[in-house]
Amino acid sequence: MQLTKSSSISLALAAASAQLLSNGAHAEETNQWQFDTAVLYYGEQDRVTAVEGVINAKKDFGDNHIFNGKLVIDGLTGASANGAVPQSTPQTFTRPSGKGAYTVAAGEVPLDDTFHDTRVQASAQWTQPLSDTLTGSIGTNISAEYDYFSVSVNGSLAKDFNRKNTNLSAGLSLAYDTIKPEGGLPVPFSSQYVFGGFNDDEFEDQDDNGIDDDRDEYDATRAKSSDSKTTVDLLFGITQVINRRLLVQANYGYSQVDGYLTDPFKMVSVVDNQGLLQQNLYENRPDSRTKHSIFVQGKYAFDHAVADVSYRFATDDWKIDSHTIDTRLRVNLGDGHYIQPHLRFYQQSAAEFYRPFLNDGEALPAYVSADYRIGEMDTYTVGLKYGMPLNGGDELAFRLEYYQQSPKNAGFDAPGDLANLDLYPAVKALIFQVSYHF
Repeated sequence: MQLTKSSSISLALAAASAQLLSNGAHAEETNQWQFDTAVLYYGEQDRVTAVEGVINAKKDFGDNHIFNGKLVIDGLTGASANGAVPQSTPQTFTRPSGKGAYTVAAGEVPLDDTFHDTRVQASAQWTQPLSDTLTGSIGTNISAEYDYFSVSVNGSLAKDFNRKNTNLSAGLSLAYDTIKPEGGLPVPFSSQYVFGGFNDDEFEDQDDNGIDDDRDEYDATRAKSSDSKTTVDLLFGITQVINRRLLVQANYGYSQVDGYLTDPFKMVSVVDNQGLLQQNLYENRPDSRTKHSIFVQGKYAFDHAVADVSYRFATDDWKIDSHTIDTRLRVNLGDGHYIQPHLRFYQQSAAEFYRPFLNDGEALPAYVSADYRIGEMDTYTVGLKYGMPLNGGDELAFRLEYYQQSPKNAGFDAPGDLANLDLYPAVKALIFQVSYHF
C-alpha cells in the first residue's frame, strides 16, 4: 500500500543538473568507494510510523567517470485515513482486502489501522564527461512493494559555459508503475459493502460460515485486479556562480502522468442535511495529470557558515497550486563539527474535485476525492542537524525535526452534526535520522 509517492525522478534530475551546487561536505577527490548510510524514523501521532534504512555507494573510476548506487528499505505501519467523515456514532468499514471489517469510535476520524507495507528500492546512476564542457548521466530506478511496482530510466546533459561559472542542464525520465492491491481495484462511485466483522480465518472457510453472499456483494464492487500509469518528467536548469561566495540555481520542471491515478483505498461519504452518513462511495480521480514547477535556490558562504534558501512553485491541471520555502543554515563550530537549523513552509490549494463529503440527493460529479492530501493545507517543518568528524575522514550526523500538516476547509459548509466534529485534524510527526559517511 502506498503512503505517498514523491517525485523522486525529478529530484534525481535536479541533482544531476546542479553539479555546481555541491555543498562540499564530501567533495574531496578520491578514487576510493565512498558510502553514505542512514536510518530514519518517522512517527505520526496516532497514525503512520515508518522506519527507513539507506545506503548510497559512490566511486570515481577516474577522470570523473562516476558510479552511484543506492538501496533503500523501509517499513510502514499504523493507521491511515480512509477518506470518510467522522460521525457521532461508531462506524464499521470493510478492510481494503475484503477480509473482515474494522470499527471506528464515535467522533473519531475513520482510520484503517491495518496499514502496513515494506518497500525495497534500488537505483543506479552513471555520470561521465562527454567533452571538456559537456557531462552526461544515465540511470535507472526500481521500487517494489507488496502491491506496487515501479521502474524508471533517466538521462541528463549538463553544459558548462563562461569558464565553468555557468551550467545549463536538461533531463528526461520515463517511469512505469503498476498497482495490484489485495482485494482488487474498486468500481468508482460504488457503495462500500460492509461485511459485519468477519476475520481472515472465517473467509478461508466460507461454506461453513455461510458468508458466500457477503463475498459476492463485495466482489460486485471490484472493477479489476490491477492497473498502471506512465510518467514523463522533463527538467531544464541553469546554475550560475555569482562570486566566490554566492551561487544561484533555477529549474523548470514539466511532468505528464497518464493512467490509474485514483487511490483504491480511499472513499468519500454521502451525508444528508443533518450530517448523517447515508453511504460511503469509492473515489474517482482523472486518468491524467499535467504538472509545471519553477524552482530557485541560492547558497551563500559566510566566513563560518553556509546559508541555503530555496523557493518552489508548482501548479497542475487538477488546480493544485503549491508554494514551498526551504531554508538551512550550516554553522561550522570548528574541528569539523557543525550544526544546521532547518525551517520549511509549504502551502497548497485544493484540487478542483476535492470534496470532504457529498450531499445526499445531489448529482454525482465526474470526479471526486476526500483525500486530505489533495485538499487545502499548510505544513511546516522545523529541525536541527548536528554533524561531527570521526577518524579517517568519516562523519556521523544526527537530525531531529518536527513536522505538522494542517488541512484547511476549502469553503465547504458542514451540515448538522458534522459542524460539531473535527473534519480537518492536524497531522503531527517527529523525524529522527542518524547518518554515517565513510
